Amino acid sequence: MTQFDPKLEKTKSIFDNKGPFVAAVGVAAIIGFGVASLDRPVVAETSPLALESAIPMAGFADMVERVTPAVVSVHVVQRVPVADRGARSGRSQGHPLERYFRQNPNGNNPSPRGTPPRGVRPQAQGSGFVISSDGYIVTNHHVIENGAEVTVAFGDGTEHSAQIIGTDEKTDLALLKIEASDVFPYVAFKQGDDLRVGDWVVAVGNPFGLGGTVTSGIVSARGRDIGAGPYDDFIQIDASINQGNSGGPTFDLSGNVVGVNTAIFSPTGGNVGIGFAIPASVASRVIADLRDTGSVQRGWLGVAIQPVGPDLAESLGLNEDAGALIAEVMAGSPAQAGGLKRGDLIQAIDGLAMEEPKDVSRAVANLTAGSTSTFDLWREGRLVTIEIKIGAYPDEPQTAALTPAPETNSVLEGLGLALADSPDGVVIRSVAPSSEAAEKGLRAGNLIVEVGGHNIENLSDLVSDITQARDADRKSVLMLVRSEQGQRFVALKLHDA
Repeated sequence: MTQFDPKLEKTKSIFDNKGPFVAAVGVAAIIGFGVASLDRPVVAETSPLALESAIPMAGFADMVERVTPAVVSVHVVQRVPVADRGARSGRSQGHPLERYFRQNPNGNNPSPRGTPPRGVRPQAQGSGFVISSDGYIVTNHHVIENGAEVTVAFGDGTEHSAQIIGTDEKTDLALLKIEASDVFPYVAFKQGDDLRVGDWVVAVGNPFGLGGTVTSGIVSARGRDIGAGPYDDFIQIDASINQGNSGGPTFDLSGNVVGVNTAIFSPTGGNVGIGFAIPASVASRVIADLRDTGSVQRGWLGVAIQPVGPDLAESLGLNEDAGALIAEVMAGSPAQAGGLKRGDLIQAIDGLAMEEPKDVSRAVANLTAGSTSTFDLWREGRLVTIEIKIGAYPDEPQTAALTPAPETNSVLEGLGLALADSPDGVVIRSVAPSSEAAEKGLRAGNLIVEVGGHNIENLSDLVSDITQARDADRKSVLMLVRSEQGQRFVALKLHDA
């Protein structure tokens, strides 16, 4: 499981062995991220173990008895020493999920520095569950990452070597396969997504390497965004889950898998009643892709987007701050080919309202590459509808090239900014510490690319646009600013000169 600490910087790794977010393995914004393009879940060849729907007036024992034979412990011998894993098993620092999988291998430290004794290969352990009678098993990516040997153990003590069929780091899911003449007990993902806050759930897994353990609780929240990625849509549960539960199933009262346990919030590393599970609606599609092709195909648009706050909404002439504002359109992307422009506000895709950037990320990722979708936009003060052919998410998406600008001496009054002309346009030389510009993250070296939808090549252009905005009685001015992190829109309040 992973621990989640909102105070940690997003640049830290979820696979770091320090900090309050802990991975449940006992040892262990450019649109395009999201779930798989296939819209079908894994379908079992025969009936799942438990489908009766009844309120357990006397407890959960009947349901648990049916489903636990399909829950396994996953044991992994890793390729690299713990000390070499750095940002968690070979992940680069700054990975978006880095901070969610801090954990202590096997619940203890094999040496003061976390390095295993000489001759001992590092091991990881977690949980998983069988989803087909021929031995397909779901677990977390971080459980089997860098695994050289993977073994799964059933509750009756039977062990099998497992092959890694495919993994998806972006959703932290993995698919294993065991080969045997046996017909394996299995469970099935819940069809549909009607799980509600307050519904009873039961978590089964391998916490701290203790073997099959069952805990119960309720759904505490839906749609949790814990900063793990642009597709975050976690189920929050209060059923006790701990290190070693990663990859294990969360069941509803009918014995359907409603989630895959992945992360916990824990300042100390132990359970505090806040756990996170990947919804079955997400997991089933990803696992279907992994089973069919060994990888996950996502739709791709090729834009950088940002949220719309009240100031930006006012600058755009909108009454509501909903939607996703396009700050960058990549050259050669489906977005560029389809006619999307910088400054467009995406309000709906295929008729589905987009309230925030993550809605757009998930929607696009769920689209099939090569399909055509309708985008409702707010552009230059009016509604526009266009059709765009969705692309396939590239392995290495392009990033905007940024060129540092030299500083010169010039100050534009009223915005809290010292500005200068440069060969690349107008550059921010300094920002007043107590200004609104500083509060909104503007920094020295940022380039002002546009003001009010007009390209800015020099200070004269900027002054002209600011003057026009004041003359039009605008309360704020919308600027497109470029930094080393990319481009984004910022609305600054106008004050009388």
